[in-house]
Amino acid sequence: MNSQIRKILVVDDEPDLQMLMLQKFRHKVKSKEYEFLFAENGSEALESLKVNNDVSLVLSDINMPRMDGLTLLNELQNLERPDLKTVMVSAYGDMENIRTAMNRGAYDFVTKPIDFKDMETTIEKSFQEIERIYRSLEVERQLESINFDLDMAARIQQKLLHQDFPVFSDDERFGVYANMIAAKHVGGDFFDFLKLDDDHFVFFIGDVAGKGMPAAIYMAVCKTMLKAIASEVSDPAECINKVNNMLIPESDMSTFVTVFIGVLNVKTGELNYCNGGHNLPYITPEEGEVTEIEDVGGLLLGKFENAPYQKGTVQLNPGDTIVTFTDGVTEAENESADFFDEERVINYLKKNGARSLDSQVKGLFLEVMKFAGSATQSDDITVLSIRYNGTK
Repeated sequence: MNSQIRKILVVDDEPDLQMLMLQKFRHKVKSKEYEFLFAENGSEALESLKVNNDVSLVLSDINMPRMDGLTLLNELQNLERPDLKTVMVSAYGDMENIRTAMNRGAYDFVTKPIDFKDMETTIEKSFQEIERIYRSLEVERQLESINFDLDMAARIQQKLLHQDFPVFSDDERFGVYANMIAAKHVGGDFFDFLKLDDDHFVFFIGDVAGKGMPAAIYMAVCKTMLKAIASEVSDPAECINKVNNMLIPESDMSTFVTVFIGVLNVKTGELNYCNGGHNLPYITPEEGEVTEIEDVGGLLLGKFENAPYQKGTVQLNPGDTIVTFTDGVTEAENESADFFDEERVINYLKKNGARSLDSQVKGLFLEVMKFAGSATQSDDITVLSIRYNGTK
C-alpha cells in the first residue's frame, strides 16, 4: 500500500453521498492522504477492484440494487485479500443486517445518518489495521525468503558431508559410517575422511561453537582447511597445528572448534591420532570391554597460536571400531534436564559391538532420541565410526 495516498472505494447508490464524502474529507484529498473511488452497487465495485487493485478500504452501503452489500461481502471474501478491509454503512436500526455483515467478514460499521467525525475515526482505525497486516505480510515474506535460504544452505551442507554409504566398498580392510542431525536447519558439526594412499585412511570429526548459519559457515571453513592439510600432512598432530594457526585470523571472540583426527593404517591396524579439545573416542571390540582412547591432551582450535598438540598411537585388532562423536550425543537432555552422558554411550556400545557399522551408529542415534523424548534438541548430534577389519 502506498504510504501516503490511501485509496478508498465508496459503494453507495445515493449520488449525494459522493458529494458529501469529497466535501467532508477535502483536506485529506487535497493533501493526498485519501483518494476516493465510487461505485453505485456491488457489481460495479467488483469491476472497480479488478482495475484498482491498490484499493485497501471499501465503504459499502448494505441496501443497493443489482448486488447488495451483503452479497458484495461474500464476493470480497473470495478475493482472499487479507489487506482489504470493508466498513459497512447502514441505518441505525438495521442491527440484524449489521450483525450478518460482521459475520461475513466486515471489519467495522457506521450508521446513517453519517457522523463524519466518527467516519474519519473509523477510517483511520481501519487503515491502522491494514498497515499492521501489510507489516505482517512483509515479515511473512521475509521469513519465507530466510527459510528458503536456510533450506538451500542445509542442502549445500549435506553435500559437503558424506551422505551416501558405503564408501570405499572395494577395500574390505576397513569400513566407515557417519550421521549428523543438526539442531537447526544447518549445524556446526562436521566430519570427513579420505585415503592418503592405498594403506592409509584419514578421518576427522569436529564441533564448532554455536549453532545455525554462523556456525555452519565457520564449519565449512574448518572442514575445507582440515581436508586440504590432511591430504598433504600424514602426521595428525602437525596437521592440527597448521589448521589451528590458519583458523586464528578467521575466529572472533566466541568462535572456536574442537577436532579429533586419526590416520589408520588399514594394513597393520596402527592408528595415529591427535585431539584438539574434542570428546575422546571409544574403542569398541566385537566382544569385550569398551575403552576410551588415551588422552594426549590438546586445546581447541582457533584461539591459541602455536598451541602444542601431541600424537597418540594405538594398535587396533581386527573387528575393533573407533566410535567418534560430538558432545551433542553425551549432552543430549531429556525432559528432566538429565544428560545422556558417557556412561550410556559405553553401555550401548558394550551391548552392540558386533552389530554392523551402520546399524551400530543408527542404533546409538535411536538411543539418544528415545532418551531425549519430547525435549528440544539443543545441539547438533554427530557420530563417525571406523571399523578395522584387518587383512583376510
